[in-house]
Amino acid sequence: MGESGFGRVGVFGMGLVGGSIARGLRDRGLVSELHAYDPDPGALEAATALGAADVAHATIGPWVAELDWGVLAAPVRVLEGLAAAIAPFARPGSRWLDVGSVKGPVVRALGPLLPNFVGTHPMAGRETPGVQHADPALLQSAVWCVTPTASTDVRGQPAFGVRGEPTPGLREEVDTVNIVSSFIEALGAHPFLIDPDVHDRLVARISHVPYFLAVALNLWLARDPERDRLLFLAAGGFRDLTRVASGAPEMSRDMVLANAPAVREALADLSGVLASLADTLDDPTAFLAQATEAKRTRDLLPIVRRSMLPRVYDVILTIPDRPLALARLTTVLGEANINIRDIEILKVRDTGGEAIRVGVGSADDQTRAREVLAASGYRVR
Repeated sequence: MGESGFGRVGVFGMGLVGGSIARGLRDRGLVSELHAYDPDPGALEAATALGAADVAHATIGPWVAELDWGVLAAPVRVLEGLAAAIAPFARPGSRWLDVGSVKGPVVRALGPLLPNFVGTHPMAGRETPGVQHADPALLQSAVWCVTPTASTDVRGQPAFGVRGEPTPGLREEVDTVNIVSSFIEALGAHPFLIDPDVHDRLVARISHVPYFLAVALNLWLARDPERDRLLFLAAGGFRDLTRVASGAPEMSRDMVLANAPAVREALADLSGVLASLADTLDDPTAFLAQATEAKRTRDLLPIVRRSMLPRVYDVILTIPDRPLALARLTTVLGEANINIRDIEILKVRDTGGEAIRVGVGSADDQTRAREVLAASGYRVR
């Protein structure tokens, strides 16, 4: 980084992720000038009002040549066309990355078009789309995939071929991957190197297929003749399981369809798991074994095993559904000198108490938190 951070940076696409990146760059003082591009005047107006842009552009033009960095945060389906429009204006020394959720076809299309291009994907998001919901905290401590190819300049890092093997003989004049990683780290995220096609296979399983299933479950319910009673009976478990279906359908469509081969493979594997699970319906012992394995796997999720992120120890409790209940909870823990590292509201019912997950930084704090909360009248699981 130079004296003015990353210099002039352009963010192309003022949605949730693009806006969060732009606001993060601005809030951390990482740019000398921040440019925003979006064909939607409303998005540009909102970005400017939020401080996510110094200069707003509704068209691609010579201004692109002034940029030191460009971040393509547009929908996956338009990335190649956007890169082709940018390419005639991009300076040879500028650096470019995208943040799309599909990497294989994107890096193969954009790599030849843009100078010093690296495909990336921050593993961060929420159901509420649009720059108006942008928040730099979205990127804080997030894992941010970096997907170099055999043509990416790398020093001190392996580059990967299609099957994931290190590729020898790369040019070492410019440390592109490490420089992009420094950009990611400056925004508070953690770069994670992975082959683009391996990325697509894994993300299909932990993101795209879960969205696909959320859509299927809601359609299944919507088309049932008892739809109205099902909607009335649906509780927190169903809502949590299908939450991602509340996202922007157009964006999710592009995400899933762009990764269709990996999604089809994952769905075929999942069909096999479901068939195997169905075979245990007349065998309580076999079903319990599979359910126990599933529980062990699910219980690992809140505890981050990745070495770049701190481990969090969870405490689950119920609080009353009334004003200041959450404030009282945090006060009780604060007065006991227990620092909260993470907190999540697990909505179980629309009325009555709410389940809360509180994450603390050590096993000792976890034990003390349970004791303190129980002594204060909370029901702790």
